[in-house]
Amino acid sequence: MPALLGDKLVIAISSRALFDLDESHQVFEQEGLEAYRQYQIAREDSPLEPGEAFALVQKLLHINSLLEGDSRVEVVLLSRNSADTGLRVFNSIQHYQLGITRAAFAGGRSPFTYIPAFGCHLFLSTHAEDVRATLEAGFAAATILPSRLRRETRDELRIAFDGDAVLFSDESEQVFQREGLAAFQASEQAAARQPLGGGPFKPFLAALNRIQTEFADAPCPIRTALFTARSAPAHERVIRTLREWNIRLDESLFLGGLDKSDFLQAFGADLFFDDQEGHCQRAVGVVPTGHVPHGISNFKKPEST
Repeated sequence: MPALLGDKLVIAISSRALFDLDESHQVFEQEGLEAYRQYQIAREDSPLEPGEAFALVQKLLHINSLLEGDSRVEVVLLSRNSADTGLRVFNSIQHYQLGITRAAFAGGRSPFTYIPAFGCHLFLSTHAEDVRATLEAGFAAATILPSRLRRETRDELRIAFDGDAVLFSDESEQVFQREGLAAFQASEQAAARQPLGGGPFKPFLAALNRIQTEFADAPCPIRTALFTARSAPAHERVIRTLREWNIRLDESLFLGGLDKSDFLQAFGADLFFDDQEGHCQRAVGVVPTGHVPHGISNFKKPEST
């Protein structure tokens, strides 16, 4: 009988998000595929250094050890490498004793097509095109930005989300960008009791929330937070939407356009997801950040002639 991942939280991650492959990628860029292949084979017994999302993966997998043998988190490696060049990645996984046993090596092509088959809730990659394709297919995904930040040593996993175009649809953001702040506030106040549509990260947050409910009688290893530029009166629709979804966030910050960076640093986010590149570039200086290229803020405007 085939194994099933069932109701696990399934995270897909690229090899370059999990490990530091910058040096070998430079070989590929400058000398080509065969030189890259030989480079990796010659070093396949040398463990790679941790990458941007390594600490996040460690904390996710640590949750399994707290559930008395009930494995609820699965991390799957999705890589553009071939199995031949990917052996160094798997050897590094074993070196760090990460509980990752499943992988898809796509041999130079985008591996995002395997996300539905694995039942993934989230894909993390450094390859922006793969991330966009995943979002367009209806799955949560983010481009992990380079930060080189010092990693937190605590076991608690802290995930921070932007609201519109991430947790929620971008319907309200469209009003804001088309008509301005006053129209946005008036529209949200008028629709305060009308739930927002779900954004690409709604299923991921729901899966996190299901795991959180299993720690009702013990300290929970996951803490979630919303960091939104909204303020009163646009806050009410957000609160009522989450209530309608029966999804709980541990913390919610309505910042009214303030820079999120200091607040994210105070929260101690292990990863922050935002759809706007400007917000991401500021946040990545203080916390690991994933850009979500989704919604109106990421539509390419036609060039004027």
